[in-house]
Amino acid sequence: MYPTGGNSMAGPFWSNGPAPGAFYNFPGSTVAGGAMQARSETPGEFGTQRSYYPVTTGTSVVGLMFKDGVIIAADKLISYGSLARFHDVDRVYRINDKTVLGIGGDFADFQYIKRHIDQKVIDDQCLDDKNEMKPRSFYNWLTRVMYNRRSEFQPLYLDLVIGGMQDGEPFLGHVNLRGRSYTSNVVATGYGTHLALPLLREWSENPTAYQTLGQPEANDLMKRVMEVLWYRDCRSDPKYSQAVCTADGVKVDADCFVAQNWELAHTIKGY
Repeated sequence: MYPTGGNSMAGPFWSNGPAPGAFYNFPGSTVAGGAMQARSETPGEFGTQRSYYPVTTGTSVVGLMFKDGVIIAADKLISYGSLARFHDVDRVYRINDKTVLGIGGDFADFQYIKRHIDQKVIDDQCLDDKNEMKPRSFYNWLTRVMYNRRSEFQPLYLDLVIGGMQDGEPFLGHVNLRGRSYTSNVVATGYGTHLALPLLREWSENPTAYQTLGQPEANDLMKRVMEVLWYRDCRSDPKYSQAVCTADGVKVDADCFVAQNWELAHTIKGY
């Protein structure tokens, strides 16, 4: 069980994880006296409950590495099914001076995991040992958390984009609801996988291309990407948040707005 300290709202977070030097205990069996035994769960009043699909969701998150840091952006809309329900919700967060996080998927699941992330940050502050959670460590921790929940058949329906600075180098990675993870110069989730990555192909296919990309150029690319997503993704919104992490720290701009141009709309026919 994850130690929650003084956070009374946080419930059990990590169960059946391995002790140091031990093996993972996968769902359906427990280890007792060295023998594998079937695990039993007592269902609640309405039986054992599972989430089969996300309900309140955020769409694309886009991350881009440049030579001096990382930039992550996501719009501020949370949809209830196909209803554009909440229009001013930040989905890009500063974790500390070295790490930023962008989230897509079910926002309720993110609110759950955010309590534990906040508690980890508080624990770091209480230790006061000058050590902060680094982006790669945060990325690895989220990978194990997401895979553990997936193995319990209770996945957190999230697409997570983690970025930051570590040892003077930019870092950018992605973790999905199954615990699958990868790092890249460019990361996108949701419709951004289809709409944003083609616009950034020059920077995503060349492993060293980001080293020639400055922050002003990265900002311009991100503006273009968010504009295309607003035009083409019906779950998107023109207002978006953007976080930039460099060696100087993290700067979050929560009031970015797409520069819209609908002059060609009257020429589109067939709908």
